[in-house]
Amino acid sequence: MQQKDPFTGQPTWLEGSRLPGAEGWSAVLDRHRQRLRTLDQLGETAAECGIQADQDRDLVLVEADEVSLLEATGGEWAAFGEAIRSFRATLPIVPLEDFGFSSEVADPFEANTPELTRIGGGVEALAFIDRRQSVYKFFHFREGGEVGATFRFVVDDDGLLNATAAPGSYGMLFEKLQLIHQLGMPTELAAITPEGVVVAKQTLGNALPAAADVSGLDPARLIPFPSRFLRADRDHPRLAFLDDEPWLVADTHDRNVVRAADGSLRVIDLVAAPLTADLLAGLPLLHQWIERARLDPAATLLAPVNDDEL
Repeated sequence: MQQKDPFTGQPTWLEGSRLPGAEGWSAVLDRHRQRLRTLDQLGETAAECGIQADQDRDLVLVEADEVSLLEATGGEWAAFGEAIRSFRATLPIVPLEDFGFSSEVADPFEANTPELTRIGGGVEALAFIDRRQSVYKFFHFREGGEVGATFRFVVDDDGLLNATAAPGSYGMLFEKLQLIHQLGMPTELAAITPEGVVVAKQTLGNALPAAADVSGLDPARLIPFPSRFLRADRDHPRLAFLDDEPWLVADTHDRNVVRAADGSLRVIDLVAAPLTADLLAGLPLLHQWIERARLDPAATLLAPVNDDEL
């Protein structure tokens, strides 16, 4: 059932360890997709107004009335203003103080608040739990405007794809959170703070024992990636499809997998990056395997050969 989030006042389908029904799951997914569409539109209309940014942090933090005076001139500026408001409707700017933290101290997350208790965290984000047993993740931003983690790809002289984890963009983080929602634990994007801290909300799961075996995690949707094609600096590399586009996902170790209320194992965090058409164009064998795996997750490394052709 849809409710109001206690910190943002925005609609939410997630609370505690209860998994949302089909309606709630679809509503959250639609929100993820709408946010990414409006972010693309925001970038396009900004470019039409001659506004360029090396990082997308400035775009995701733009205020609803940022160009109100220029909108009166019509044309590109009016379209830009409308794009800002459309995006802001999908990601409100909410002060850290509304979550009980202070933005005036060097480390606002050093201590718990009356409403939020820290339960974990890593390089990308810190996780807290509220009185309703809902998980809130606060994703750090870097001085250069980067946030989260993605992969950088290099093809070596032997045609092997090398994937190295690296800081990513806000847009990439939004896509990753959508991917986690689709393939793992239900995940909403609750807010962003004026400083640029992304706040995600997630259903609570039970932690697995240390060193638990998660190698067989949902192989129909998180398809084991053949080592013949890849060298990655994160464990358990897998192939996944986000809106039909292939992605490399990894780092799905026991600390990033939990047991949900229905008993299923679900990913709560990962490192991911899209395998673009330009990248795959130079890796024909990998591309062919991905297309076979799209239809059959158990597809072999090489296409089967008809005996008549031997």
